[in-house]
Amino acid sequence: MKIVSAYRLVITVVATLAITAALVVTTGTAAAATPCDYPAQQLDLTNWKVTLPTGSPGSPTGVKRPALATYAVNPWFQVNHSCQGVQFCAPVNGVTTSGSSYSRSELREMTDNGTRQAAWSATSGTHTLTFRLAFNRLPNDKPHVVGAQIHDGDDDVTTFRLQGGNLYLTRGNDSDYKLVASGYQLHTVFEGKFVVSGGRSVPTTTMPSKRASDTQDPATISRPGPTPWPTVATPIRVVANYGQVSVYKLVVTHS
Repeated sequence: MKIVSAYRLVITVVATLAITAALVVTTGTAAAATPCDYPAQQLDLTNWKVTLPTGSPGSPTGVKRPALATYAVNPWFQVNHSCQGVQFCAPVNGVTTSGSSYSRSELREMTDNGTRQAAWSATSGTHTLTFRLAFNRLPNDKPHVVGAQIHDGDDDVTTFRLQGGNLYLTRGNDSDYKLVASGYQLHTVFEGKFVVSGGRSVPTTTMPSKRASDTQDPATISRPGPTPWPTVATPIRVVANYGQVSVYKLVVTHS
């Protein structure tokens, strides 16, 4: 896939009204952390900014460092109940950015200790985003959720997108570009990766062969594939129609 502009990495949950409901994700680690008060205790958020589905029309709430280090808000952006990852939640009627019809709970890549927005060339160096996440809930009317994406100056370039029970890799406007897995069960954790180099993006995934239990210790789960993962607890139901993702790992490298 040809990549021609300044790029950035985005992990978000995005939900929208009725026929356009969707989700874009965040990240988290499967290893439990103590204490479990803030997402920054689960994930390294040094170079990230969070955008939330709250605020005023066209101007959603945004939080960056240093405030992000001790920030959480229930249920939009918080450590999950099992203290094993970060929960991202967005209602279909939440506040959106200008030029978008999707509300979101989203991490956006930054630089310089979170003070400036990141932008890098797809034709120079190698840029890698590795994430581990689970889709927890889909919006009612159009059950679509995006877990992770690469974005250029105008729009997303490629995403991991759950549509009902099918997990797709998208490419530009082609939302069904490649079927990654069918029969996906909510709360099943998988690992994905985007590698951008030489003007091309190469996404990969590792899917477990069965759904893990949130009550199990990750070290004791049977390992039918390269990477088995625990799942997340059910969130507090504060809205009736929303999307939710939990992230357990988020690692970005530029070389």
